[in-house]
Amino acid sequence: MPTATIESYDEYATLLDAVRGIRWPARSAVRGGIPGAHTSRLRGISAEFTEYRPYRQGDDLKRIDWKLFARSDRAYIRLSNDRAILPTMIVLDASASMAFPVSSRAKWMLAAQIGVALGAVARNSGDPVGLVVAGEEPALLAPRMRSSVTHEIIRAVSAARPGGSEPLAPSVSIAAQYGGRLVVVSDLLGDAEELLTVASRLVAAGREVHMVHVIAPEEIDPSREAAMVSDPEAPSVRRALTGDTREQYVAAYAAWRDRIAHEFTEAGVAYSTAVVGEETPDHLIRRITAPRGMSLSA
Repeated sequence: MPTATIESYDEYATLLDAVRGIRWPARSAVRGGIPGAHTSRLRGISAEFTEYRPYRQGDDLKRIDWKLFARSDRAYIRLSNDRAILPTMIVLDASASMAFPVSSRAKWMLAAQIGVALGAVARNSGDPVGLVVAGEEPALLAPRMRSSVTHEIIRAVSAARPGGSEPLAPSVSIAAQYGGRLVVVSDLLGDAEELLTVASRLVAAGREVHMVHVIAPEEIDPSREAAMVSDPEAPSVRRALTGDTREQYVAAYAAWRDRIAHEFTEAGVAYSTAVVGEETPDHLIRRITAPRGMSLSA
């Protein structure tokens, strides 16, 4: 795999500065008790006090609040929410359709920014971060906490070139094996049904799953000039885009987007759209990482 140049790092410097102060709280209490930034499902005796409850036979005597016992002559256990880490795996779709438009590869460029920035935000929150680049030349970085992980993600993303039509769901399943939070960044073209099945299964198992749907403006509102268009993942499939067929396409694409958003949201997936050029990348990252129930306008 080629080594990323200084220019590769500089390309993301402004974005990394813009997201430096963002924190990414877990959407629910985290399983496990490895010290970290997120509320754990385990109850302990950390400094973050929540409540008292009466002592029960078999409780650890170290958890009794002896000062309260001296004042009240009754034994109470001091409860608190322990903190835990949340490993974060990011899956970037590097199939051929992500290189659209061909002249700018705008969808892939935005997906790369999202992957790098989300990785940096998770790492700044003290969580291990890993990456899967799913394409013709796949790359895998297992979750790690070391300070160089953001540079390693940049190196992997900079080396990637979107191409091919490999299904994305198997890469998502591989990433899911590392536990924790799972983020998929994709245009969902040709993969939506399979990804919904995998994501639904993970959510049912108590996992936190994010789906970031990357869209080019030209996909929403294609040129009004007559043109012959082809599927980037199946170049032999070509269709004429004229006045009538354009209107049919626009309506069908809008309906598909609405259905996708509804199905992923109903499955418990944190679904976000990322339209190229619609908002600054740092605002997009703030929207993706915002706590559940809190919305940020674009």
